[in-house]
Amino acid sequence: MPDSLAARVLFGLMMLACVIPAQPSHAQDNLPLPRFASFKSAEVNLRTGPGENYPKQWVYQRAGMPVEIFDEWDTWRRIRDYQGVTGWVSVNLLTGKRTAIVLETRRTLHDSPSETARVVAEVEPGVIGQIDECNGDWCRLEVRDQANRAEGWLKRTEIWGVTPTENFKD
Repeated sequence: MPDSLAARVLFGLMMLACVIPAQPSHAQDNLPLPRFASFKSAEVNLRTGPGENYPKQWVYQRAGMPVEIFDEWDTWRRIRDYQGVTGWVSVNLLTGKRTAIVLETRRTLHDSPSETARVVAEVEPGVIGQIDECNGDWCRLEVRDQANRAEGWLKRTEIWGVTPTENFKD
């Protein structure tokens, strides 16, 4: 008789599992949406849906590029890049490291958050830097290439990778 009871319980659980629909995992990270992240890998496939079986719509080849996560499904994140392109990427290809990309034109990196502060460097559009801090209208970034490194402040309106009002210190 106990075997019969166990079989019925197991059957009931199996039936229940078949009835409950799969749901997106909006709380997997327990982090708010939308939020910013960056590419961990130098090659990231952007897909049309949340899974390897969905076609690739783009292949990014830029580690550190900032993206905005605005939806989650299991181990997949729907992202938006600085040009407004959206799609799905695996969570394994993302990191919480905050980065920003310089927008539109050459920008002046200052040694303090003021337009009259000493100039540290000139940075070209498309340059990606790690955000160390954002406070008020300014963000402190570290930018580097193979030979050089510079750290300084840019106006948040000159970069993409941070909301207009968020303040933080890494």
